[in-house]
Amino acid sequence: QVQVVESGGGLVQAGGSLRLSCAASGRTFSVYAWFRQAPGKEREFVALLRSGGSTHYADSVKGRFTISRDTAKNTVYLQMNSLKPEDTAVYYCAANAPGIGTYDWGQGTQVTVSS
Repeated sequence: QVQVVESGGGLVQAGGSLRLSCAASGRTFSVYAWFRQAPGKEREFVALLRSGGSTHYADSVKGRFTISRDTAKNTVYLQMNSLKPEDTAVYYCAANAPGIGTYDWGQGTQVTVSS
């Protein structure tokens, strides 16, 4: 059974930090990504990590967010620093396995940044 489960969201003041976790299981994933969706907006890409270690970030989070992976725990993290109110959104983890045409998605975790 494929499972993608996020955790770690919450309420934080502007300038603060949060770390999101994503536990993915059921396939051998090679790509992990974080997306977010703010109220009234479309889901947008945040960060991506390939199994080889390469990463890619949206310009809006570059230098503030870091995606990483603990292979032993099969868990991917999104460290978010210097948070801004505009980072407020539901954050989704997605994972992709070779040969699978779509991402497997988590249920999302709310991040709220107060000004």
